[in-house]
Amino acid sequence: MKYTLKDYQAEAVDRVLLNLEQARSIFRRDGGEVAFSLTAATGAGKTVMAAAAIEALFYGSDTFEFDADPGAVVIWFSDSPALNEQSRDRLMQASEKLVSGDLVTIRPPFSIPELESGKVYFLNTQRLSKNSLLTRGYVPTADEILDHVATPDDLAWNIWETIGNTIADEEKTVYLVLDEAHRGFDTKTSSDRKTIVQRLINGEGSQPPIPIVLGISATIDRFATAMKEAQAADNRRTLDQVAVHPWQVQESGLVKDTVMLDIPDEAGNFDSVLVRRAARKLRETTERWHAYSKAQGLADVVEPLLVLQVPNTPEGDDIGVALDTIAEELGGIPASAVRHVLGEHKAQSFGRWDIEHIEPQRVQETSRVRVLIAKDGISTGWDCPRAEVLVSFRPAKDHTHITQLLGRMVRSPLARRVPGDERLNAVDCILPFFDRTTAGKIVKYMTGQIAEVPGSAGRKVLLDPRELVPNPRVPDAVWKVWDTLPTLSVPVKGAKPVKRLVSLAQALSSDGMRRGALREASGRLHAVLDSFVAEYGAEVEKARQEVWDVHGQTLVGTTGRTGVSYWQFTERADARAIRVAFEDAKRAFGADVAQSYVDHLVGSLDDEWDDQALTDAYVTTSALGYIPELRKRIDAVSEDLAKEWFAEYGDAISKLSDERQDLYMEIWTLATVPQPGKLRRPRVRLEDWKVVDANEQIAMAPLVSRHLMSDGEGWFPVGSLGGWEDTVVRSELERKNCVGWYRNPARAAVDALGVTYRDVLGNWRSMHPDFLFFHEIDGEVVASIVDPHGHHLDDAFVKLKGLAEFARDHGDAFHRIEAVANGSHGPALRSLDLKNPALQRAILDGAGAVVDYYDGEFSIAYDTGAHA
Repeated sequence: MKYTLKDYQAEAVDRVLLNLEQARSIFRRDGGEVAFSLTAATGAGKTVMAAAAIEALFYGSDTFEFDADPGAVVIWFSDSPALNEQSRDRLMQASEKLVSGDLVTIRPPFSIPELESGKVYFLNTQRLSKNSLLTRGYVPTADEILDHVATPDDLAWNIWETIGNTIADEEKTVYLVLDEAHRGFDTKTSSDRKTIVQRLINGEGSQPPIPIVLGISATIDRFATAMKEAQAADNRRTLDQVAVHPWQVQESGLVKDTVMLDIPDEAGNFDSVLVRRAARKLRETTERWHAYSKAQGLADVVEPLLVLQVPNTPEGDDIGVALDTIAEELGGIPASAVRHVLGEHKAQSFGRWDIEHIEPQRVQETSRVRVLIAKDGISTGWDCPRAEVLVSFRPAKDHTHITQLLGRMVRSPLARRVPGDERLNAVDCILPFFDRTTAGKIVKYMTGQIAEVPGSAGRKVLLDPRELVPNPRVPDAVWKVWDTLPTLSVPVKGAKPVKRLVSLAQALSSDGMRRGALREASGRLHAVLDSFVAEYGAEVEKARQEVWDVHGQTLVGTTGRTGVSYWQFTERADARAIRVAFEDAKRAFGADVAQSYVDHLVGSLDDEWDDQALTDAYVTTSALGYIPELRKRIDAVSEDLAKEWFAEYGDAISKLSDERQDLYMEIWTLATVPQPGKLRRPRVRLEDWKVVDANEQIAMAPLVSRHLMSDGEGWFPVGSLGGWEDTVVRSELERKNCVGWYRNPARAAVDALGVTYRDVLGNWRSMHPDFLFFHEIDGEVVASIVDPHGHHLDDAFVKLKGLAEFARDHGDAFHRIEAVANGSHGPALRSLDLKNPALQRAILDGAGAVVDYYDGEFSIAYDTGAHA
């Protein structure tokens, strides 16, 4: 893969491949058909995950320890040719091995007996309809040259016959990817689709069913509905679904953290005023992105886009006035910088503007387009990460269409979070025709009530956003303490120390910090392997013999006698068997180290080597991969060397661009246990000066002082704080020695203190304690963690255990680490001092209800009064 998969993506791909392996086994062994789905919210990178799975299916994968299926044929089916082209482009962009010739868009004329193994074929509903040229033959126009085109009567195979022949070939396995992630509102297409998908999945007459179906969907319900419509639910075995949770997508940084809503504050017609505001926001965000791109040395400068969403029956003159207003605010723009994606695929006139059509999937790459005119169809199947501003002329009752469109706009332009700058991690939505009540509903939609919109946990929706910067009233001593605070990162599932070392060596060499680092790392590991061979020669020779020997068993039955005789036999391995053994060594030591060790063994020979010497080198390397003690030794050396280099180059890494620092952070987390890191300072933060009350009305947020990020007057809004949170903040600020505080972001980021824990399934997860407080004690500034967290939640105990482990291992960096909640005897808040070793042991060795700890011997009253 060209891209480094996010942790959740790698986990999902691993589960998809396990399902594919099981499905192939079921089909080959029992002849049964199988189905399962990969579900993930918008922005999760479903196509990237699919690319990794298909690449492994065709070519195998050391990373996922997956063997290739040499007979694999993939059919990718969706409702739209445009979406298929978008998916095809993304597969090719993401995969190292899938080239253009492997990704075939089926269009007439197309007449072959069978689909080829190792290829992905793209089909859509229209291509399989009864009137399609693929199903009834190719009908040329009078102007076409007919020599190379089969006429309808001469067509040897239509597409259904080609698919049927491929399924019937015992050397091939057909996998259908049913792309449910993007569904439009075309009822005719939907009606045709039911019949087509039913025939495709279940077969019909002599048409055999597709053996394996993988549904890619935004929700499990979509795939379930599609299978129900195809009447396939009872005809095939269903494997466990592979689901990516929205919070995982939000934490990854692939989608934006904040949605800012602008609405009129009074009755009246303010559409032109707010359109001008949208254009100003476009200009400002363009300047900000250009400055960031220049500072970071980005090859591709982000060119933000403004989306102008119009009603289903727009008034051309009104749109023309809006374009005039935008052009005036931007200092003039040519008509070529404006395009539309309306249903009429031709030039449209809006006032004095003649605007050409553009295909939605081309908007992202066409950076000269700065303004895009759209209706509601763009809300399905279109992704444009550079869309930063939306101004909608839709009436308030269309809030569902608006939230769906926002769901398409939340992708991060760089496919990563901009560290410390919430303004570049936000999208603007301007709603001229919305009132406060309906805007309040939008807030509730965007915080998780619509399944299509990812990341209900951690996303902020702001009605009156203000940019906050480091508070000039907070002493510099606070920031110096901040710079020393530890934070933990979630380890990558299935990470291997050798892979981590190799990735680090490649990065250090690429950045010019340690030239030849990969060669140096390989040499260090080669020395360990050489030493082991010298020290444990007999054990290595035994393992070599195991590689050479292929063991088998002959079963003998004799007529007239009962029972079966078993004879053991041994054959010498051939080149294919040795290659299989070498794959195990590549998994043990990493492909780079295993292959370079073969070269090392051959290169160390004094005499000219021949094919036998090369074979012996492969056998020796394969044998070493079978020895558990050696694998542990290699892992330990790799771990130590990686730590040594991270320590040596930590300061240099911190001076690199954000993108390179993110890469090193990904390498840092390629570990089997959580890794401590340091917090980075926030640069720009967005907070809301308005709140939505219980009646969905909008009011001003209360303000407090001393937050590390503030407006120019030193204020920070606390309208989003819950009851316990508000009590804790005001209580801590009443302490006379409190010199600063910080609302910890509720998502993984460089400026968010993270604490790791294991969930009930044993998987590593990350939590972010609510607050950091800074107090001056005896002339020294110290930091404290205070986390008000409900004990009624299912994950309350595992999170408390994680915080206790953090206090045990990193408590020296903090004055206090406290968990705050009420007990079972009343609403008064109680506190647990997690720096208390006895309490740590009780939590780490205990189980049961968290409330018991707040009722027990270690609980103390949380003081909400003034402090000296």
